[in-house]
Amino acid sequence: MTPKRIISIQVTNHPGILTRVAGLFSRRGFNIDSIAVGRTEDSAVSRMTIVLEADQTTGEQLIKQLNKLVDTIKVSDVTDDPTVERELALIKVSADSGNRSEILQIVSIFRAKIVDVSERAAIIEVTGDESKVGALIEMLRPFGIKELVRTGKIALVRTGN
Repeated sequence: MTPKRIISIQVTNHPGILTRVAGLFSRRGFNIDSIAVGRTEDSAVSRMTIVLEADQTTGEQLIKQLNKLVDTIKVSDVTDDPTVERELALIKVSADSGNRSEILQIVSIFRAKIVDVSERAAIIEVTGDESKVGALIEMLRPFGIKELVRTGKIALVRTGN
């Protein structure tokens, strides 16, 4: 099985940059497992965190290609670096008076939270690594997941003191 690579890209915050980056991956036949994009502490700069299946040599080739894009500021393969990684998911699950307390217990165990509730459903927010999010989804599946959305992985490299 091909390993997953985590690529962090800082780009100037201009229209069309996401399309150019995604197009580069597409032209080379890579499927992006997840992509998360947002502004950084500098509103003129955005950070993209891309997860894809690629070996180290291919990852290095992609980094060279990404560095050639005009709006690229910095590209890093952070796969092997010590990082803090998180994912966010919102899960709408069937919840009624008969199962709500059991759902609340599961949510509590995973340190997630209920962000919306109605007579027939609850929306749960969870953050954590991919395995934590996946485990909560599996625990909630028997109750009936109505809708689900995940952000994909975001990551920052740890720094020394």
